[in-house]
Amino acid sequence: METTLILIKPGGVQRNLIGEITTRIERRNLKVVGLKLVNAPRETVEAHYAEHKERPFFGSVCDYLTSGPVVALAVRGENAIKAIRAMMGATNPLDATPGTVRGDFALSIDDNLTHSSSDPEAAANELALWFPEGLVA
Repeated sequence: METTLILIKPGGVQRNLIGEITTRIERRNLKVVGLKLVNAPRETVEAHYAEHKERPFFGSVCDYLTSGPVVALAVRGENAIKAIRAMMGATNPLDATPGTVRGDFALSIDDNLTHSSSDPEAAANELALWFPEGLVA
């Protein structure tokens, strides 16, 4: 069993896609073990994207994630990390397959609707950052 992080970014929240995305996750037989709507603190977002600090897009990505409410989900299940990444689709929505969240609902890389952990180590670090209070067992 793996546990992973999904963020529904401000564009997804604004477009009322929380239920759609959560429904897709649950239909895949993955269990939501953490869920919250937050105005992400800048420090959390900067820590989340720390590996990209020297890249030119760092500031704009942090600005975007702090521009409105974000839904943080912790999801558990067999092969959860790979399953969630496949469900969300390619980072660039123009390359995302129809049937994925990005393929169905996103049009630009700047507003690609979601973030999901890339691997078990990233998931552990991101879950600790976004859910310091812990998860439902």
